[in-house]
Amino acid sequence: MTHLFTACVWRRCLLLASLLFATPTWAAEILLTAAEDGPGVQAFVQALGQQRPEDRVTFTPLSDLPAPGHLPSATRLILLDLKSLDWRLQDNQGPPTLVLRISRLQARQHLGHGVPPRISLLWSDPPLERQLRLIADILPQARRIGVLYGIESDFLLHELRQHATSMGLEIVSQPWDNINDSRPLQTLFKNSDVLLGLDDPQLYNPKTAKNLLLSSYARQLPLIGPNAGFVKAGSLASTYSDQSDWLAVLDRLLDHSPSSWPRSLYPEHFKVVGNPQVARSLGIEQVDEAAVAVRLTEGEKRP
Repeated sequence: MTHLFTACVWRRCLLLASLLFATPTWAAEILLTAAEDGPGVQAFVQALGQQRPEDRVTFTPLSDLPAPGHLPSATRLILLDLKSLDWRLQDNQGPPTLVLRISRLQARQHLGHGVPPRISLLWSDPPLERQLRLIADILPQARRIGVLYGIESDFLLHELRQHATSMGLEIVSQPWDNINDSRPLQTLFKNSDVLLGLDDPQLYNPKTAKNLLLSSYARQLPLIGPNAGFVKAGSLASTYSDQSDWLAVLDRLLDHSPSSWPRSLYPEHFKVVGNPQVARSLGIEQVDEAAVAVRLTEGEKRP
């Protein structure tokens, strides 16, 4: 009887242990919101939910939410657009918040020079240093990096020059206040080996694309960036992060306490996109996207 009793107790202990290790010790309440819903938003929410099955991942349209301060403090809030950021900024008492895919310029427009408490910004525009390293990798002879800037993007020049100096590169900057005036373009192209596009929609947009790209071809001057979309339009190459990269960032952050979230960060994971037709038209070797991405990643891992 003693042996039978001991065996039963042991089996119950094993069962409790198995349940303990099979059940998460905690589950996070992850709330995503945006002003508008749509297939892309739902696909992203579904992908995050599949990636984190132990958590409760939901999407609620911005119009259906109370003031940020009325949400449970334990909620982990993810904002998917700028309208939801403006809503979040109305209340300093809101829950810990991740702002997904916001550019440096957009943050400057909405936040000024600082980031409010309990808010973390995940940058959408490619890191300036990464873009410079892309240029150094695929265009090793280029030394003078031409940069157009506007009134709202000139604050990026100081950081860009710091990175360029450490790499032995020179930044040749040119203001472009009137996009209907091509003279700043011609001046910049005469003094540059390559053009690096800043993620400034006032300068790089469907209205300016034709002028920029035709001038680039005419001068045989490659344009890098400002983003993956512009590469499709006719620039040579860029780095970028896609949905899988963003999900990897969120997965890592959500595994930790919000108190450890950085105020801002770029995705660690990224890819390279090149335009083979543009490379051929400029007489440049086609960009090996996978190989270049590996080399850039290895370079960032080294101190």
